[in-house]
Amino acid sequence: MRLFAAVLPPAPAIEELAAEVARLKQLPAAGRLRWTGPESWHFTLAFYGEVPEETVPGLRERLGRAAGRRDPYELRIAGGGRFSDRVVWAGAEGDRAAMRTLAGAAGAAARRAGVAMDEEHRPYTPHLTLARNRVPGLDLRPYAAALKDFAGAPWTVGSLALVCSHPPVPGTAGAQPRYETVGSWPLGR
Repeated sequence: MRLFAAVLPPAPAIEELAAEVARLKQLPAAGRLRWTGPESWHFTLAFYGEVPEETVPGLRERLGRAAGRRDPYELRIAGGGRFSDRVVWAGAEGDRAAMRTLAGAAGAAARRAGVAMDEEHRPYTPHLTLARNRVPGLDLRPYAAALKDFAGAPWTVGSLALVCSHPPVPGTAGAQPRYETVGSWPLGR
């Protein structure tokens, strides 16, 4: 199973972002980007990759413990940027320190469960992928600039989700991965 831990924004936050993305899609060359859909929007906390089925029960148990040790926190989708000229993303405002702590706990839970984690250490930056670019030379700066002042309504992050990524069917133009929540644990309980 290809798994990751995530924070899933509630429907009202997704609706606000969808309205903003509709405006982004009016920018020049927007049709050349591969846009992700609202059903796939999430903040990845820890990416696990392929996890053997026999490891999943231990991972689920440890994620439940990790979630129970963390308090709910405030967050909102706000701002945005780009990773080079490859990805356009929306950012997060609120208790980012709590989000980093939750991300660290999700990674530690996986390592303790026996999941081989990439040991590359880079600062955790919460982001929600909106579009990917595979067109050389397409400048994504206008998209990042357009997101700069976006700020959705705040909500309380109250759970940690374990999500399975199902890859798109090969050879299907524009196909996106499908995400399935396979576990969710309340924070602070």
